Amino acid sequence: MLLVWWTPITGEALSLLALFLIGGTLSLIGHSAGGWLARVYMEEFGVSQISLLLTLGTPHLPPPKGMSGVIDQTRGLLDYVEKNCSKAVYTPQLKYVCIAGRYIQGARLFGNSNVNANAAVPIEDDLQISEVAVVKDMNNSTPNSPTFRARFIGQGYKQVCGQADVWGDGVVPEASAHLEGALNVTLDGVYHSPVGSDDVSRPWYGSPAVVEQWVYHLLS
Repeated sequence: MLLVWWTPITGEALSLLALFLIGGTLSLIGHSAGGWLARVYMEEFGVSQISLLLTLGTPHLPPPKGMSGVIDQTRGLLDYVEKNCSKAVYTPQLKYVCIAGRYIQGARLFGNSNVNANAAVPIEDDLQISEVAVVKDMNNSTPNSPTFRARFIGQGYKQVCGQADVWGDGVVPEASAHLEGALNVTLDGVYHSPVGSDDVSRPWYGSPAVVEQWVYHLLS
C-alpha cells in the first residue's frame, strides 16, 4: 500500500528539517493527493511541530458507496483517511486551510443538466492576467445543451463525489476539497493541475497570481 512507504520517508525528511527549527513550527502544503497524505503523516508522527496544513484541490472525502457508475479511484485510501485521521480544526495552535478551485461546472452524461457549460468564470485580479478562466467552446451548443467537455468532466466529478453537475477545478469537485472544521476557501477560475494549464487563460493553484491569493495563510 502507498502509505506503507510514503509516511516513513516523509517523516524522516520532516524530522531532519525540524532539527533546524529553534522554537519554530512547520507549515505543510499539499496539492491534490498530497493533502490527504499530509493528514496521514500528521496522524502518525504528531502535530507538535506543525502549525498549518494548507491543501490545494485535495479530494478529502471518500466517494459514496453503492452508487451506480462510481468506482473508488483511491482503492479505499480515502476511507482509511476519514476513519483514522483527526478532524480538521482552525485554532491558534493548529490551522487547517482547504482551498478549492471553481473552474468549470460538470454535466450529466445523458440528458440535459441545468448547466450552462460554456459559462466563463471571471478572474478578479488586480493584475488582470485574464478576462476569463473558462474558455467558451466554439460550437453549436446552446446554454441548455451541455458540451461534451462538460459531460466528460462531470463523469470525473461523479467518481469523486457521486454527482456530475457540480462545480470544481476540472478534476476535484469544490465540495470534496473542503473539510468540516477547516477554513474553507474557493478561488474562482482556478484549474487543478499544471498539466494543460497556463498562467494566463487557465491558471492553476501554483500560478503566480493564484499563489498570491493563498500564500498569506503561511504568514498569519
